[in-house]
Amino acid sequence: MTSVVTAPPVFASRYRAMSVGIVAFVMLVAFEYLAVATAMPLVGRELHGYHLYGLAFSGGLAANVIATVVGGRWSDARGPAASLWTGVGGFIAGLAVSGLAPTMEVFLAGRFLQGLGGGLFNVALYVLVAQVYPAAMHPRVFSLLAAAWVLPSVVGPAITGIVAERWTWRLIFLGVAVLAAPAALIMWRGMPSGGSPSREGMGRAFLPRLAWGALAAVGAALLQYGSGTPATGLPLVVTGLAVLALALPRLLPGGALRIARGLPAVVALRGLAAGAFFAAEVFVPLTLTQQRGLTTAQSGLALTGGAIAWSLGSWIQGRRPDARVLTLRLGTALIAAGIAVTATTVFHQVPVLVAFGGWMVAGLGIGMVFPTLSVLVLELSAPGEEGRNSASLSIGDSVFSIVAVALTGALYAAFGGTPVVYLTCFGLLVLIAVTGTVAAGRFEHRRAPGTMEV
Repeated sequence: MTSVVTAPPVFASRYRAMSVGIVAFVMLVAFEYLAVATAMPLVGRELHGYHLYGLAFSGGLAANVIATVVGGRWSDARGPAASLWTGVGGFIAGLAVSGLAPTMEVFLAGRFLQGLGGGLFNVALYVLVAQVYPAAMHPRVFSLLAAAWVLPSVVGPAITGIVAERWTWRLIFLGVAVLAAPAALIMWRGMPSGGSPSREGMGRAFLPRLAWGALAAVGAALLQYGSGTPATGLPLVVTGLAVLALALPRLLPGGALRIARGLPAVVALRGLAAGAFFAAEVFVPLTLTQQRGLTTAQSGLALTGGAIAWSLGSWIQGRRPDARVLTLRLGTALIAAGIAVTATTVFHQVPVLVAFGGWMVAGLGIGMVFPTLSVLVLELSAPGEEGRNSASLSIGDSVFSIVAVALTGALYAAFGGTPVVYLTCFGLLVLIAVTGTVAAGRFEHRRAPGTMEV
């Protein structure tokens, strides 16, 4: 007979400081992520930088991909502490540079620093979770981190808009930088005593991987930047796809692009789910504003509902860690169904509230899938490989999303926002999610160290 050891609460006294610290910091990262999209029009206007508008997003993304590669290897070789605190420092420094920027070029330098810091921090956080919490707690820890995005998703855009319009957008960046310091202090108090011993050097083999990471970042930036300019952007899109096709197989586990069993399937499924969901998320407010006449604030409520449902999905998977195949298949099916239901609202005969319900279904699905895959990547990693494999998960997540957003965005830019174009884009994303449903059972399950046979 099999019995599962009951995991202690995430906020038990032994883990409280770490749990509070990482939740607080992740909430600030989430708030900053949402604030940038809201404040960027004002930033571009004040700094006379509309010609560099796209680089505010693609530049930070490129830095994030490079830092993810570095952070994964660094965390495996030396433990997560150095990568984590360098990432925290880079993120805070980037916020300060952006908030004080006199020109758009300086603002972009700050965004690049933020991307570097975020990439180092995110990968180190996975390794830290594996080091601090027993495996039986991992589902609930990742559920908690997903829930940390809910409050910023609900209040972040509104707070950003009020502060930026009544005072200045600079207070957003500088305020997050100030609040990040006490969050980091709380997290530091929960770090394992004695630090992490040095396991090995970074190694010469790391340099080629870093070069491939930099190349992938360039390809992603070209693809994202070119997809929004149909007249002149096609060469950039083609070049970006070619560069990614060359670099990506060197950064992901062997067989990930053909969804081979085991860890490659976990990384591939994360990318498929992320690509379908985040690309569709771009089109939800467009559909509601352009096709159904809602205001920007009204359409944003659909995304808020999806974020709340994401948290619910994360909570559900945290209570059923023994049903992972079912969770992944159901979650990806819900993503596909939610996107399909939302797409029907391009027709005026369909009540607009259907989009809100459909997107909550998709949010519930992604909430079930993401934390489950985060747990699996640690469970399927040998000791000393958690950083590299977590980096692969993050890279696949980012790059698959970029490709999906760029391809659907190119269709929209080339042919306009007609109902047929919307349905084509949504249909492509439904197909991606369905592919994830088929792949959901292709991992090799291994009993977690937190369970025992009796």
